[in-house]
Amino acid sequence: MNSALFDRVRSHRIHHLAVIILLLWTLAISPLVAARAAAAPSACSDVEIVFARGTFEAPGVGATGQAFVDALTPRLGGASVDVYPVNYPASLDFQAAASGITDAGNRIQYIANSCPTTKIVLGGYSQGAAVAGYTTFDAVPAGLALPPGLTGPMPPAVAPHVAAVALFGTPDNWFLNLVDRNAPPITVGPLYAAKTIQLCASGDPVCAPGGLDRAAHSAYKTNGMAVQAADFVAAALDRAPSSD
Repeated sequence: MNSALFDRVRSHRIHHLAVIILLLWTLAISPLVAARAAAAPSACSDVEIVFARGTFEAPGVGATGQAFVDALTPRLGGASVDVYPVNYPASLDFQAAASGITDAGNRIQYIANSCPTTKIVLGGYSQGAAVAGYTTFDAVPAGLALPPGLTGPMPPAVAPHVAAVALFGTPDNWFLNLVDRNAPPITVGPLYAAKTIQLCASGDPVCAPGGLDRAAHSAYKTNGMAVQAADFVAAALDRAPSSD
C-alpha cells in the first residue's frame, strides 16, 4: 500500500465498490478460521459474545474474533460462554453490512429479553467493527435510510445488558469516505462509550489515517491486541452488575 495508489484512487473517483476491491485485496484480507456458535441458546449462559467478522472471512467470528474469544474465556473464572457470529455478508458490498447491524441488534435484544442475567460482549473486526460500532448508535444519523428490519436504535434499556464492546481496526472516516461517501462516522454511542475498547495497530491503513503497513490490518490475532481487549473486557464484566 503506498501513497501513489491512494492518489490514483482519489483522482479517478473510482466507484466505491472498486475502491473496496483495491484496498482490501492490497491489504491481503483472506478467508480465515470460523468459530462455532449456536443460533439460539438452549440455556442462558453467563456471558454471550456477539462478534462481527471482517471482510472476506468465512462465516463465523473470523480469526481475530476467535483469538479474542480464546483469550477472554480463560479470564472469566469458569463462567459459561456462548458465542454468536453476526450474520451478514462481510463482502465487498459495504452497504450490505447494514444487515449485520440489524442482526447484531436483534440478537442483543433477544438475549437481553430471554436471558436477562447474561452479560453481553459486543465486538467486531474491520468491517465487522463498523457493524458493531453502528449497532451502539443512540440516534439515526440525519439523512441515513434505515435498512429493512431495523426501525431505529436499540432501546436504552438494553444498554445495561451489554457489559463491554471490543472493536479491532475500526474504519476511520477517511476510509469510509473512500468506500461510501454517505457512510456516517463510526462513533460509539454514549451509553456504550465508557465500556468500549477500540484498538488500531500502528500503520493500519484502515483505522490509522496515513497508515501504510498493509500487514498491520490482519495482525490483530497475533500482535497482542486480542489479549489486550480480553483483559479490558474481563475487567468490565467483573464490574458489570447482574441484570434481572
